[in-house]
Amino acid sequence: MTDQATRHVVIVGGGTAGWITAGLLAARHPDRSDTGLKITLIESPDVPTIGVGEGTWPTIRKTLARIGIQEGEFLKTCNASFKQGSRFDGWVTGAPGDSYSHPFELPVSQNGTDLLHAWARFAPERPFAEAVCVQVSPALKGLAPRKRGMPDYMGALNYAYHLDAPRLAELIREHAVKTLGVTHISDHVTAVIGLPDEPIQGIECAQAGHVKGDLFVDCTGHASLLLGQHYRVPFVKQGHVLFNDRAIVTQIPVAPDSLIASETVSTAHDAGWIWDIGLTSRRGVGCVYSSSYMNDQQAEDVLRAYIGDHDHSAVRQLKFTSGHRSHFWHQNCVAIGLSAGFLEPLEASAIVMVELSAEMLSENLPASKAAMPLEARRFNDLFRYRWERIIEFLKIHYVLSKRQGPYWQDNRRAETIPDRLRDYLQTWSHRPPGPHDFEHASEVFPLSSYLYVAYGMGMQPKLHPTLRPRVQDVLAKEMQNVVRKQRALAAGLPTNRSLLAGLTLQAAN
Repeated sequence: MTDQATRHVVIVGGGTAGWITAGLLAARHPDRSDTGLKITLIESPDVPTIGVGEGTWPTIRKTLARIGIQEGEFLKTCNASFKQGSRFDGWVTGAPGDSYSHPFELPVSQNGTDLLHAWARFAPERPFAEAVCVQVSPALKGLAPRKRGMPDYMGALNYAYHLDAPRLAELIREHAVKTLGVTHISDHVTAVIGLPDEPIQGIECAQAGHVKGDLFVDCTGHASLLLGQHYRVPFVKQGHVLFNDRAIVTQIPVAPDSLIASETVSTAHDAGWIWDIGLTSRRGVGCVYSSSYMNDQQAEDVLRAYIGDHDHSAVRQLKFTSGHRSHFWHQNCVAIGLSAGFLEPLEASAIVMVELSAEMLSENLPASKAAMPLEARRFNDLFRYRWERIIEFLKIHYVLSKRQGPYWQDNRRAETIPDRLRDYLQTWSHRPPGPHDFEHASEVFPLSSYLYVAYGMGMQPKLHPTLRPRVQDVLAKEMQNVVRKQRALAAGLPTNRSLLAGLTLQAAN
């Protein structure tokens, strides 16, 4: 590559991935003059959207703030609600009362040994997450994580959102074009210009003709038009680890005064699980399953039994293959979103991977074509690691389950467990997970997430007989504070429904 400056970034494909990428790039590189950065997004005018309701991670607040979108406007436009974590029903044994939580707030300690001692000594009668985290309590059910009047994206508790993803793309598109100066081309892509072993020269469109660029971002979804089709970068399937490959989905209207759950509810069934996401006007519900263990009609029957009174609702099927590209940045093309990979929707990793990819690209945008190989290598190394770690984290939900039946038993077979996770599980049978088990400071799922899932599912590692808590007196106070804070929050926080109504009304005015 020559030392030609990177002056024009062309994003091919819109949707959540394309517009988040455009928004973050444009906000971080605001100069649209001849010496600045031109950003063009090419979007097909008739690509269908799914819009079943989607969960996010707390990173989305920083993303929206950086792009420059007000929280009230976002909540109103995207039919959004607050998410404070996930609840897993029936994942351990399937017996009545089988339920645990994975909240967003950190526990009272990030040291697994200290946490186990504190839990066993000070609150053995309470579920793990409820005992060590202020965010989990029956009294907090349906409450918002913040009060009205707080600054945008600030709360009393850590939070993310449930949202309508197509509306999010529309909101960012309007802001990126009108305020941030992104050029939007609504057109069909007819060809990628360039040889398969050389940098892309441009994109040929049906009406706009030839769009030249210096760096191309593939946001074309599963089609992976640039990275997959043009460059033929292999797709690494992960179906031998994550079995699920289909979902039956539906939308259920809710009463205007109904409780809005502040967590994604995931309910296990014989060959997969059901997600239940509450928005302001509806719930998005989907039955995720493996076609090797359950046929389509059986899956629909499971879904309709779950939704009960709404069993007349229209449903549709989604098919997917869990996996990712062998690498994500090739020549002058980087893939973000579904074009880079997709894993089953457990734990809502899709949008956060878009955010992380777009953030790294915007922060480390190569100044010239000559700088791209080094940035590509760093990008590929980090995101290969991240995809692998997400796969391991999703798999642990299945490996620790004690449910019976072919699907769950096969999920526990050693040959289906990634090597690193298998080593960790053996290690964690002798000691708790700890900070040294996580190699990057910016893990997608940090230590606390593993602790919530592992102990929520009943993992009971042995503690070293001579290892004692380092801060027992401090932990005692922290455990007492958990109960006090839970009571104070329950008394002072509004419901999701009432706060959302007030914020959206304020945004409308």
